[in-house]
Amino acid sequence: MLRSTTLFAALDATLVLQVAAAETLPQVQFNHKDWEIACNNTRTCRAAGYQPEDVMPNASVLLTRQAGPNQAVIAELPLVQTDDDDATPASLQMTTGLRALGTIRIDREHRTGTMTPEPTAAFVTALPKDDANNTTAWSAGKVRWSISKMGANAVLLKMDAFQRRLGTPGTLIRKGNKPEASVLPALPSPVVVSRHIKPNLLQPTLSRAEARLVGRITQVGKRRRLRSPDAGVWRAAGHSTGSPVRQGHAGVGCMLDRRLRHRRRRWVANRNAPHTPRFITASANDNEDGILSGFQKGSGIADCIAAETWTWDGRTFVHTSATTSGMCCQFAPGSAWDFSTLVSETRRTR
Repeated sequence: MLRSTTLFAALDATLVLQVAAAETLPQVQFNHKDWEIACNNTRTCRAAGYQPEDVMPNASVLLTRQAGPNQAVIAELPLVQTDDDDATPASLQMTTGLRALGTIRIDREHRTGTMTPEPTAAFVTALPKDDANNTTAWSAGKVRWSISKMGANAVLLKMDAFQRRLGTPGTLIRKGNKPEASVLPALPSPVVVSRHIKPNLLQPTLSRAEARLVGRITQVGKRRRLRSPDAGVWRAAGHSTGSPVRQGHAGVGCMLDRRLRHRRRRWVANRNAPHTPRFITASANDNEDGILSGFQKGSGIADCIAAETWTWDGRTFVHTSATTSGMCCQFAPGSAWDFSTLVSETRRTR
């Protein structure tokens, strides 16, 4: 029989190992002033800037760059109207200060514009200086959308450093003569073969040994407190479940709650001794057909969101996606962009 103290030590160790593993992934998320960036495990980076503080209407621009030598920067902007009755313009005039940077055509169906290479290059060149009085703007008639440059230098420097472009001709900050071959290559998305879990295995009757294991993990939830990323404390609510998702294994979860939100702290453990519990996540709030999913929504303006998934591969739940809506900056619900730090290719099999 597995002793409680041994189980506690094993559970604590899995928490430490999970944090260490997460820190080894090639990813970054960072914001400074009016700009932010997220780079994922394929080394693709997305940087976004927003309107200056207290300036309306809302505006943003997204710069996307894949890893690897000689990769271009793709610049996009969403069109946010000041009046629901306003007609979506076919194009916008782009300026920085008094300097004209070109015309941006608008996709009226999706209400977005993608800059061509020349305006993109001019825009990126004008960005690095932190100058609150020299913003980039787009206009159509009397409506003007502006982008702050405050924080752009730090964010673009972070992008170049992550993709190891500093000192090359293609870097956005600190150009030099280092060969483009020194730039880090793109990484492929991990492939996870997802196994279906039969519905009759999702809510089974546990054996006595499994019930004892669930009970011991419940005690971990009651004795220890888990801090969430926003520094809030989640406490055990005393509710646990077990699911034999694979012969020889049991998935174990301890319900945690804070205010009106609900999450489950989940492990995968061997059904028979040694149980070897492996911590999966404390952020999942749903489980459907072998996919754990976590979704969080803020209560402020624009309902900023964060979402993750963990996919059953026949042995454990693999972390397969992580994305947030970033700083939101008063955009419509869900913000203007999605910022992924983890992407995977999932293939379903019976």
